[in-house]
Amino acid sequence: MVAPTQTIHGVMAEFATPDEYVAALRKVRAAGYTKFDGYSPMPVHESFEAMGLGENPVSLMVLIGGITGFLCGLALVTWGSVLSYPINVAGRPLFSWPAFIPPLFECTVLFAAFTAGIGMLAINGLPRPYHPVWNVPAFARASVDRFFVCIEAEDPKFDLATAKSFLSGLGSAAVTEVES
Repeated sequence: MVAPTQTIHGVMAEFATPDEYVAALRKVRAAGYTKFDGYSPMPVHESFEAMGLGENPVSLMVLIGGITGFLCGLALVTWGSVLSYPINVAGRPLFSWPAFIPPLFECTVLFAAFTAGIGMLAINGLPRPYHPVWNVPAFARASVDRFFVCIEAEDPKFDLATAKSFLSGLGSAAVTEVES
């Protein structure tokens, strides 16, 4: 019987402070790696710039979702009060927009909130029941007090020995191979 071969997901380095973590991300990016990721127990806002990530598209998605909610709400109240059930109350016009403000607001907020939640999940690739970095025992501290940088094997520049020595030279506490 032949044993299955282990494939490598990447190489991961562990750092103790946010400053070391951000400096490592900057150096990894400057070295020309494009497929890498950082993991931290708290938001480190400098890491987004250090990784070269662009603007977050969720805000535009929420705006589009809110506008869509407003238009859907407007269509709904217009259909209900003007087209399907036109009731003239005290000589007021059928399309009485001040009465439509609460449902339009609610539809706008509802669509924007659902768009934000679904958009965030989609962009982050969630839910993710498994990720190879969870195979590294030290990664359990990523939610407590440690910072990790992982260069993925999918990177065109990736070479196992080169990546390990590069991450070791960044002052990391430990460098580990991440198996898939």
